[in-house]
Amino acid sequence: MAVFGGSWCIWGNFRFNEVRLLKLPAAAARVRSTVVSCRSDERTSPAQVKLEIEQCYKLINRLGRGVVYLGSSRIEPGHSHYSQTQELAKEIANLLNCTSWSGAGPGLMDAATKGALEAGKPVGGLKIEKEAGQWTRTNHHPYLPAESYLTCRFFSARKHGLVDAVVRSSASEKTAVVALPGGFGTLDEVFEILTLIQLERLDSRHPVPFLLMNYDSFYTKMLSFLDDCESWGTLSKGEVASMWSVCNNNLEALSYLKQFYNLSGSSREG
Repeated sequence: MAVFGGSWCIWGNFRFNEVRLLKLPAAAARVRSTVVSCRSDERTSPAQVKLEIEQCYKLINRLGRGVVYLGSSRIEPGHSHYSQTQELAKEIANLLNCTSWSGAGPGLMDAATKGALEAGKPVGGLKIEKEAGQWTRTNHHPYLPAESYLTCRFFSARKHGLVDAVVRSSASEKTAVVALPGGFGTLDEVFEILTLIQLERLDSRHPVPFLLMNYDSFYTKMLSFLDDCESWGTLSKGEVASMWSVCNNNLEALSYLKQFYNLSGSSREG
């Protein structure tokens, strides 16, 4: 007989025709109790998520698709990445003459919002109820009008909206994804969009330019890791490079977009 901490149970070993009395570990008993308590009626209703996705789509339809900025909520004004992002968003808004979208949070999202507003172009936002940076105590944006943003409860709905905001239904639409320096949330969004591009699930009729802003070599080590993935065979050779353009500064980003959309006499078709 073997004795363990926890509750008693019987286990039969029919090969040796013996019955042993065992005591389940207390931890296992706690896990069992936890599993039993997870009832389906405690889960969020799928209808609530669907409704929030539809609200995101309505906002995008009203303001128009355009450039989506993904970036850190923690980088504050005065940081070089903040000022570069603000200037970049202003220049891109003027270049593509489209709506600028972000998570409508603080940090680099705020920098992009301010830059687009300086250009006098439309701005939209898909907030989340809690950001990793500032503004965590309110669902309201400090200066954007209420009709230009939506505060989401569900990350999945927010990401559906951010993806939809860059879909190109016609060749005349000019959109882009701009990935700025960021942490977990930014990387989550970056790799989800890359996966959608890889699997041709972006639902865009025309290619969408994806710019990775490698300010001060912020993403260099990540790019090295992705090179290692190609060496190990978990990614195909050249696969990553084919899906985005790595830009070290704003000038490279603007030059790439001009070429992509044939705005400077380039022969490339967007």
